[in-house]
Amino acid sequence: MFHFFAEPSFRVRLVGGRHRCEGWVQVEQKGGWGAVCDDGWDMKDVAVVCRELGCGEAKGTTSGILYKPSTEEEQKIFIQDVNCNGMEHKLSQCDLQDALDCSYSKAARASCEKSVRLAGGPGRCKGRVEVKYQGQWGTVCKTGWSLSDAKVVCRELDCGRAILTHSCCKKTLQGQGPIWLSNVSCSGKEEELQDCPSGLWGNNNCNHDEDMCVECEDPFDLRLVGGDNSCSGRLEVLHKGKWGTVCDDGWGEMEAQVVCKQLGCGESLFPSVKARRSFGPGVGRIWLDDVRCSGEERSLEQCRHRFWGYHNCNHKEDVAVICSEKQP
Repeated sequence: MFHFFAEPSFRVRLVGGRHRCEGWVQVEQKGGWGAVCDDGWDMKDVAVVCRELGCGEAKGTTSGILYKPSTEEEQKIFIQDVNCNGMEHKLSQCDLQDALDCSYSKAARASCEKSVRLAGGPGRCKGRVEVKYQGQWGTVCKTGWSLSDAKVVCRELDCGRAILTHSCCKKTLQGQGPIWLSNVSCSGKEEELQDCPSGLWGNNNCNHDEDMCVECEDPFDLRLVGGDNSCSGRLEVLHKGKWGTVCDDGWGEMEAQVVCKQLGCGESLFPSVKARRSFGPGVGRIWLDDVRCSGEERSLEQCRHRFWGYHNCNHKEDVAVICSEKQP
């Protein structure tokens, strides 16, 4: 197969998933983004995408409700017949062709999994440090652990600055199963936790009372504004350092319950339409649209939604939420 793509290199991203490491595969060409056809798409291709994005191991293709393009511009397919051997560092290094006859219904998807995560917390950027070894997740012991180690974890997870690290004292935060690492000693400049010196995997005298927790300056945050307290108002989410609103397309009771739970504000009391009339429209960016939650999520970020900033709404459709518990 010949490499027909017009440009020697291009950027890649995944859109529409729960986080930046899953979703539809898109490539940038001539200032615009387009999808990749799934003709011949397999795990070798997924592995290259995951490697290029620094997203860890290839898991497969995503499933469930994901971002769906709403305009013709968003539905373009740029490349097809991708054929990677799985060892390339970038998708542009694989054999591929310019797209000729592929529809967006056949857009390729990918799902990746990092070898480190923060579990049990309110969102992906706070919680118990867990690492994956031999296909199983396990915890990290506090022996030798410091804020320098936490900095590496937060950086690897795209969670911003490390603001706190401590033993997971609460029983609800303590892990189960293997304790994989202890005596971790990062300088703080490493890109990934696996680059740091540590003791032998699984060789330690620790127990789960000594599991480590980390809190990062989560780039995702939310708030309710315009109400009498912080548990009622127009919903705004923080993305790329800017606050913006959420469109009510598809919004319902499950989504409102996740917001109230994340804010520690009890349960949702009123439908968003009634609430919106009380607080009025927002201004500026509309960050999220077509949000879909199961109700089990700890953070609104874990719910399905369109790619950030993609919507067909105006501020008359901004979501508002009223929760049961009042905070000063």
